[in-house]
Amino acid sequence: MRRRLVISYLLLMALVLLALETPLAVTLANRETDRVRADRLADATRFASLAGPALRGGGTGPLEGELASYDSLYDIGATVVDRELRTVAVSARYRSGPVAEVAVRAALSGQQFTGPESVWPWVDGPIVVAVPINDGGEVLGAVVTTSPADAVRRTVTAWWLLLAAIGLLAVLACVLTAFGLAGWVLRPVTELDAVTHEIAEGDRTARVQHRLGPPELRRLAAGFNHMADVVSDVMDRQRAFVAHASHQLRNPLTALRLRVEELGPSLTDPEGRAEHRLALEETDRLARVLDALLTLARAEREQNRLVTVDAVAEAASRVTAWEPLARRHAVTLRLAAVPGPAYARTVPTAIDQALDALIDNAVKFSGADGEVTVTVEPTGDGVTLAVSDTGPGMTESQLEQATERFWRAPDAQNVEGAGLGLTIVAVLVDASGGRLSMRQAQPRGLVAEVWFPAPA
Repeated sequence: MRRRLVISYLLLMALVLLALETPLAVTLANRETDRVRADRLADATRFASLAGPALRGGGTGPLEGELASYDSLYDIGATVVDRELRTVAVSARYRSGPVAEVAVRAALSGQQFTGPESVWPWVDGPIVVAVPINDGGEVLGAVVTTSPADAVRRTVTAWWLLLAAIGLLAVLACVLTAFGLAGWVLRPVTELDAVTHEIAEGDRTARVQHRLGPPELRRLAAGFNHMADVVSDVMDRQRAFVAHASHQLRNPLTALRLRVEELGPSLTDPEGRAEHRLALEETDRLARVLDALLTLARAEREQNRLVTVDAVAEAASRVTAWEPLARRHAVTLRLAAVPGPAYARTVPTAIDQALDALIDNAVKFSGADGEVTVTVEPTGDGVTLAVSDTGPGMTESQLEQATERFWRAPDAQNVEGAGLGLTIVAVLVDASGGRLSMRQAQPRGLVAEVWFPAPA
């Protein structure tokens, strides 16, 4: 944006300079040309006064000597012609041409002639001046002078170069001023953009300095800071509510489960025992939902503190922890990892909780005789952990909704779970600056990959 502002200022300055300097340049060229033409007219008029007696007497008299001296001293050619276009006297440097012929005819008609009207640096040609020789109102002949225009062109060029230098200095001053002004105007906008990205990356404490730039942008910065404070406070209240509500519900839920469990021995009816078992399962399910909500609230709150962990060791630990459940479901769980450590920088327990959620889903949906593979692979700038299974997988539309809170696939409504596992994984990965991706496996199943950045 600064470049665009500077270009707009520069364009405006260039238009102003063109509007001011172009007429001035034309005026300077006309003034210098008029000065030289006036001088040549005076000389030609003096020669006309000398040529009048010579033309009346039929001799040249001192006229040829005057023209020769004038030519030698000023390098200006001159000639005198009579009314019959016969040359009466001519200097050595005089050269006739189309313009000179036009000048002679104009002078013989009783008019003075000067040309060209202006001398431009790119136009070559002499300055031609012609005056009639009058005697009592009768035109006896004409005096024509041809002056080289090199000196005039050099003078005009020098003036134009001076104007160009002044314009260049003005443009340079405009650029420097424009950069300073654009920086002053855009500094709050640049800082606002940077703070917006910082907040989007998880730093909710970032704020804009509201004492920079024009008053309008200062008010914008103050309004942005107030908005960020309000949004941050609302988010903190929401997360605190989820955490407190989940925590407060655990005590009554625990008491309720104990009371329901104590009812078991007093039930003798088989149907009552079945309902009693279902009630216990529902209380266990509700306890898992509350645990997931607490985990999600903690994950969203701990976004800024990063630690360095060995992804291989963490993956091996989680595979070992989940092997008993995998055997109970007749699922083969194995680890494929590179030898040696593979370090990643994450929020605390991010790899543990992410692998717990992904392995739990993979074991539940793989079914009997299924296979679940946990892969750890270092990349150039991080570590990739992948959990693949041989279950039914998900469609493309289901993959897009999989990380939404409490979302369950239509064909998985009867499978235990709260629909928060992948949401927790997404929050932890995002807080760590990583990436979560899921895709269909071939020939069947699902592959969930999480990438965490390597330590600096």
